[in-house]
Amino acid sequence: MIKFAPSILSADFSNLGEEIKKIEVVGADYIHIDVMDGQFVPNISIGIPVVKSLRNLTSLIFDVHLMIKNPSQFIEAFGEAGSDIITIHQEASIHLQKDVSRIRNLGKKVGVALNPATSINTLEWILEEIDMVLLMTVNPGFGGQEFLSFMIKKIQLCKNLIERKNLKVDIQVDGGINIDNVDAVLDAGANVIVAGSAFFKAKNKKDFVDKMKQTKVV
Repeated sequence: MIKFAPSILSADFSNLGEEIKKIEVVGADYIHIDVMDGQFVPNISIGIPVVKSLRNLTSLIFDVHLMIKNPSQFIEAFGEAGSDIITIHQEASIHLQKDVSRIRNLGKKVGVALNPATSINTLEWILEEIDMVLLMTVNPGFGGQEFLSFMIKKIQLCKNLIERKNLKVDIQVDGGINIDNVDAVLDAGANVIVAGSAFFKAKNKKDFVDKMKQTKVV
């Protein structure tokens, strides 16, 4: 099943409550929340208090992507704030398996993210313990970047690894996904689509979501 997760990084931060309502009515599955610390990535976004304040506004799944240095310091806090899925970066976690276990012990789903240049092979010994792989299809830090076309091959490699291990692990893609490239991304094996700028700029958001969630054999 294809799932769609609008990223509120591109939302109107002065009116997040109304932006959440827009996401709810168009059939989105998750709300993707990008947390940036200005150290792991060259930008600062939102943190624990915002996640907690938004939690009371919607029952949609909070898909929280921690683009932060030493995420282990904040796992419990983001869990308590209302995250449903907590995704940490392989490049930022010193003890990845330990952090994955801590997220799981909170009763949350677990994602591991990889930057564009990070090899799929780094997931070899952790894949059985996670629910989702997040493949960054731009270098993280800012919304509105152009999709890196060579990531199609990486999505395929990730899908092959998951199938070889006979696992049910979602493949999420984030960065530059739009109407023009979503077909290729889905055909390569992704099944959770994140879009920020393209979603919030779309004149007809329901049509946009329907296009993102089209039925594909993946």
